[in-house]
Amino acid sequence: MRVGILGGGQLGRMLALAGHPLGVRCTVLDPSDEPCAGQVCSHIRGEFDDYQALFKLVQVSDVVTYEFENVPVESARWLADRVTVFPPPLALEVSQDRLVEKKFLQSLGVPTPPFAAVDSREEFDSAVREIGLPAVLKTRRFGYDGKGQTVFRTPAEAGAAWEKLGGRPLILEGFVPFDRELSVIAVRSKNGEVVCYPLIENEHRDGILHRSIAPATEVGEELTERSHDFAARILNELNYVGVLTVEWFQDGPRLLANEMAPRVHNSGHWSIEGSQTSQFENHLRAICGWPLGIADVVGCSAMFNYIGEVPETESVLKLPNAHLHNYGKAHRPGRKVGHVTFRAGSHEELLKLIEPG
Repeated sequence: MRVGILGGGQLGRMLALAGHPLGVRCTVLDPSDEPCAGQVCSHIRGEFDDYQALFKLVQVSDVVTYEFENVPVESARWLADRVTVFPPPLALEVSQDRLVEKKFLQSLGVPTPPFAAVDSREEFDSAVREIGLPAVLKTRRFGYDGKGQTVFRTPAEAGAAWEKLGGRPLILEGFVPFDRELSVIAVRSKNGEVVCYPLIENEHRDGILHRSIAPATEVGEELTERSHDFAARILNELNYVGVLTVEWFQDGPRLLANEMAPRVHNSGHWSIEGSQTSQFENHLRAICGWPLGIADVVGCSAMFNYIGEVPETESVLKLPNAHLHNYGKAHRPGRKVGHVTFRAGSHEELLKLIEPG
């Protein structure tokens, strides 16, 4: 099976690595000269709206997928007329606009924070009066890792927020005083089978994921089942094939959807060592039309991102139960360049590994 991937970052790299044991040959299309995924699979250099490059990808692919959601929807649709594309382009369209996404989730009965569209200063002032403070102002498109958004708590800060982001399509959301951030990763096959991973507890720093623990601690069956039900609603409504991630705010007994990602996800990296079937393998199984793998956990796992630089290999590997993933990227401040996963038999053992003090 030949799989084309739009995007050549670390997610594409890990998809390609997961494909090797299955006999899957991956090719990434990426504008970079040397994307990190290109170190482990074939690479076509080109922009995502370069139709000559896209046609080259068609010629070497039985199915095409993507590793990030800012691929032009028009390119995905153009590809879908010539080769199978999963997840469907509609999932891209929904997830690329935060307002469209929130309305879509709301239509399925998936709870979200209160929100309002903002296209002018008058609409902004009206939305602030309606939703109240504190609030979060976000760009509707092209936001990730905390970019394109700002939190404000006072009228003075509201004015500064508008000065920072105003002049483009925006969405105002009520600030949720959440207990913690969670995510659920789910995968749907071509025949409609849905498999869900356990709820994952996430900690962000400066808008970038710092740590994920799976399964999340002290999560009851009811909360887990509710998150799985919400994910299944989304997958089925979109006639989705592949892995989808939903990020949640937990506010007491409530789950409020923050956003969804139509792709494999940073908070699921632990699944390479910590699940019977990784999110990457299950994504490939789904888009290739193969049976899905079991998503049960193997013990308990904690994944830490390396931002900016990866420590010396020896210093990481001498840590008990450490599994290092170096993406082969040039070191740069604020850039995800690798991760490490620790696995243990229980949450208590895991905490001793990651918080020895």
